[in-house]
Amino acid sequence: MTAGEPGFALLGSVGSRPVLGLVAPERENALLLAIIEAVSNGPAVEPMAAAVARLITDATTTDVCFVHVLDDTERSLTLAGATPPFDQQVGLIQLPIGSGVTGWVASHHEPAVIVEHKESDPRYVPIPALRGTEFTSMASVPMATEPGGLVGVLNVHTVARRKFTDRDLRLLLVIGRLVAGAMHQARMHRQLAARERAHERFTEQVIAAQETERRHLAGDIHDGISQRLVSLSYHLDAVGHILRDDPNEAAVQLRVARELVDLTLDEARIAIGGLRPPVLDDLGLAGGLASLARSVPQLEVSLDLADERLPEHVEIALYRIAQECLQNIAKHARASTAWVRFGTHEGTARLEVSDDGVGFEVGPNPGTGTVESGYGMQSMTERAELVGGELRVVSRPGSGTTIVATVPAGA
Repeated sequence: MTAGEPGFALLGSVGSRPVLGLVAPERENALLLAIIEAVSNGPAVEPMAAAVARLITDATTTDVCFVHVLDDTERSLTLAGATPPFDQQVGLIQLPIGSGVTGWVASHHEPAVIVEHKESDPRYVPIPALRGTEFTSMASVPMATEPGGLVGVLNVHTVARRKFTDRDLRLLLVIGRLVAGAMHQARMHRQLAARERAHERFTEQVIAAQETERRHLAGDIHDGISQRLVSLSYHLDAVGHILRDDPNEAAVQLRVARELVDLTLDEARIAIGGLRPPVLDDLGLAGGLASLARSVPQLEVSLDLADERLPEHVEIALYRIAQECLQNIAKHARASTAWVRFGTHEGTARLEVSDDGVGFEVGPNPGTGTVESGYGMQSMTERAELVGGELRVVSRPGSGTTIVATVPAGA
């Protein structure tokens, strides 16, 4: 039983009549067809799970059914469908993998049956909201599909004592496979829709960031480069006027003009570097990453870099990801050492940036939510995805952080 498997004594329950099977053989096909129709009605996980739970309890000699779905982190199960009144708990009950009978079934990918005395089973963990003590017997089966693996766990419970047969378990496993296939497609649909929404938000943010950067760059050019060039022209005019009368003063003005030229060149390089890192043109990605590491003096950065060239847009994406990583480490990680590794293998480029800092709790979607996984993390994720790759974040409080970007080397 799931961590707290349920209990709801239905009026007129089947506890007083003999039971030979979950459902009469002649009704099995009708039940399976009804479930196929239910899972074909749409991509939403919760309505599908609720419909399946109702069909099972209506057609079988069980009293309550729970459908627990594996969440995107693959570390816990969430109650996605249940027969009334437990439908009010949908989305509220979460079970860690390995916890309770449901968690055991999920971690072992094997059915579990408890005929009676659930409390004496070491796997059983009660959940008050599901009132498990009101039920005597239960069967729990994994919902798995070939392309998607484990999708969730299906549980049925009876008030009366029941010894579930091999035929019962086979029927539940068939139902579980039918539901798992549809759930897998629903999860893929949901993730795709979420990714499309994230892309839309990211596009808006990129446009806004571009406009902000352009205004900032225009201000830098106006206030810095332009003003210095105007001042330089004044000094050169002054040199022309006084050259005949006071050669010493002319020499002073020329020195000032030279200093202005040097400052203007430095500011121009900074402005150009904001648009595109020129170090990539000169030294390639490995040299650019090494230069980037030297720009963070408060960190000891250890480097392991393969001297390999990639397409221009891929190098820029990986350079910007590394830049964002090192900036985040310097600002938030309270780390003393960072490691930057880059290389390619079998057509895939891999960039890894890690630190020995304070770390943080990685949420289900690292691109949203916490301060640590805010716009900077989303920006890095999108940069990797826009060149056909992906970003993976590994961190936990007190154990540092590792960020890995993998992209096709010939994207």
